[in-house]
Amino acid sequence: MQLSKILEILHTKFLSKRTRDKSEQFILWIALVSFIIHLLFIVLIQFDFISIDEPSNLLKNPIAAIYTPFSFILVYEVYLLIYYLPKSTSTYISKQYEIIALILVRRLFKDLSDLSLSSNWFNIKTDMQFTYDLVASVLLFYLIYLFHIQRTKIYRPIENIKNHSSSITKFINAKKWIATALVPILLIIAIYSFLDWSIGVFQSTETNHISFKNINNIFFEQFFNILIIADVILLLFSFFHTDEFHKVMRNSGFIISTILIRISFSVSGIINTILIVSAILFGLSILYIHNKFDKNLAEEIEKANKIEE
Repeated sequence: MQLSKILEILHTKFLSKRTRDKSEQFILWIALVSFIIHLLFIVLIQFDFISIDEPSNLLKNPIAAIYTPFSFILVYEVYLLIYYLPKSTSTYISKQYEIIALILVRRLFKDLSDLSLSSNWFNIKTDMQFTYDLVASVLLFYLIYLFHIQRTKIYRPIENIKNHSSSITKFINAKKWIATALVPILLIIAIYSFLDWSIGVFQSTETNHISFKNINNIFFEQFFNILIIADVILLLFSFFHTDEFHKVMRNSGFIISTILIRISFSVSGIINTILIVSAILFGLSILYIHNKFDKNLAEEIEKANKIEE
């Protein structure tokens, strides 16, 4: 009973609607201020007031300044992912997809500042990466739209839900514990990543050039590692709630989808883009088949009830 009270207090403190609204306002202000500061640094460097050897080229073009506020907004999107975790598994997964799509869009802002705009467009690596990401972002937008449609389809009979109310409550409490634990982890990783990046900007060494080769992966690579662990724990807890084959397949498929997203951070170029699209396409396919399965079971139960009557 005491643990249940502690859970409710911590969950209310970290993941209540009031906390969400305050966090949104706070992040928006940080995003605005960071955008102005980034632009200021670019102006100071261009007029030779200061000199910073920043290997990711984020301080050479005003267009790249959009990258910084977008990064803070993405951190808030990760918070929303955690916020929706206890409420709905499919919503939680859709937030993962939205985050990786926004990471791709953020990368477009950075790539825009590196475009060569020459007749050799298809021979220049940065221009080709921009093309891949541009096409992929539109495709992801459409796939996520289809995923949203599928996740709103519910075919379970009301009677079936009532019979499992006790196990559902336990499963929701387990998700609350996981979500509550993820909030401080999110803050620690975010602060560490920001400080590490800030220090690296002002230390022009060979090590930093290597570490910032994949600047888009900062924070998210580590956080998706944590998400995979959280998803596996959720899958194990889901067995206390249900052992229905199609639901186990759905939850297992979502984990595979998350792992594919995580693997995408380890590669670059078109392979990175293909892995991201494949991850969302796989998750959408799993959910679509699950819904067909669920609809068929619901129809069978309804027929059985009519025969009994």
